[in-house]
Amino acid sequence: MLNLKAEYYLKIILLLCFVALISAYFIEYVLGHQPCNLCLIERIPYGLSIILIIILLVLKKNQKFLVLLLIITFIFSLTISFYHYGIEQGFFQESSVCGLSGFNGVITKEDLLKQLNEKTISCKDVTFRIFGLSLTSINIVINLIFIITLLKIFITNEKNTQ
Repeated sequence: MLNLKAEYYLKIILLLCFVALISAYFIEYVLGHQPCNLCLIERIPYGLSIILIIILLVLKKNQKFLVLLLIITFIFSLTISFYHYGIEQGFFQESSVCGLSGFNGVITKEDLLKQLNEKTISCKDVTFRIFGLSLTSINIVINLIFIITLLKIFITNEKNTQ
């Protein structure tokens, strides 16, 4: 059983995940900054974590497993963010993920012409910054904080059940 402090931290993480997703959509649709493909992929762990935390808080079953799944989710998010940051800084070259949009394996000449006419956002171009930091670098910090917090919850929960 999770203690009240752990539930409090999970609710904060839940709130911050909502804020991160709402901010991303606000920046995209209201401010008009188009995300690259990696930016879109970086949103997935936030949506997944919202679902996992709600399940954890409502059902109060399989808590250790769900917290561990949350840790893995944010490690995945940290990995993608670190890779994206490396592309932004020129440490890594852009992969095919950065240029593909809706690729299903079979491409016609009309599809190719359509993709050439579309403006694709490069993963190395930072179109939006907060306090001089790209959203990817902020995402790295957020993921590290979430992972550390969730590890503390997991370890504390592990000690309490023994």
